[in-house]
Amino acid sequence: MTASRIGVLVSGNGSNLDALLSASRRGDLPEIALVLANVAGCRALSRAEEARVPARFLDPRAAPSREAYDEALAAELGEARIDLVCLAGFMRLVGRPLLERFAGRVLNIHPSLLPAFPGLHAPRQAVAAGVRVSGCTVHFVDAGLDTGAVIAQAAVPVQLDDTEESLAARILEQEHRLFPAAAAWVARGEVALEAGRARWRSPPQRAEGAIACPRTDRP
Repeated sequence: MTASRIGVLVSGNGSNLDALLSASRRGDLPEIALVLANVAGCRALSRAEEARVPARFLDPRAAPSREAYDEALAAELGEARIDLVCLAGFMRLVGRPLLERFAGRVLNIHPSLLPAFPGLHAPRQAVAAGVRVSGCTVHFVDAGLDTGAVIAQAAVPVQLDDTEESLAARILEQEHRLFPAAAAWVARGEVALEAGRARWRSPPQRAEGAIACPRTDRP
């Protein structure tokens, strides 16, 4: 699979959206063609509008069920001819209608080295657990909570005096580098989801810094 049009789902501040937009402007990513939010007035929507990218709020309360909301998301993305969907701080589990329509083409960024610390407040979990290394993960999205196949990870050391806030800030710096890089690999067809695993067609281009690609499998 290769992709020429990317859709981004957002809920909050939108700093990862900003990183994707910057990569697209540089030519490192295909066009960001649509941004959809499930939170009215979130900063991510204004970032998209400032970048002159079509963006809109899709109200979950207007849908009669979670499945109906996912169907509405999938329809909006389909109408915009989206090839690849990126969840950039989208604080909602996506369900069957969207995952089936965009099978193997939905990516998420999570602030831990999955499978460690899935779900909310991952940096808080890392500090509380006393781990010495945390980081972030880009993965294909499945129906579980942060359980999809890992594409790439970036490691971030945990300092002895770290708080949730200080660790989250350093992880976020790596997210802004890792997400565009991993999305570009998928968009170019260098890595794809096959039989529940991230399978590489060719050796990945290693981004500068502490970024690791966990597998280099080829058919």
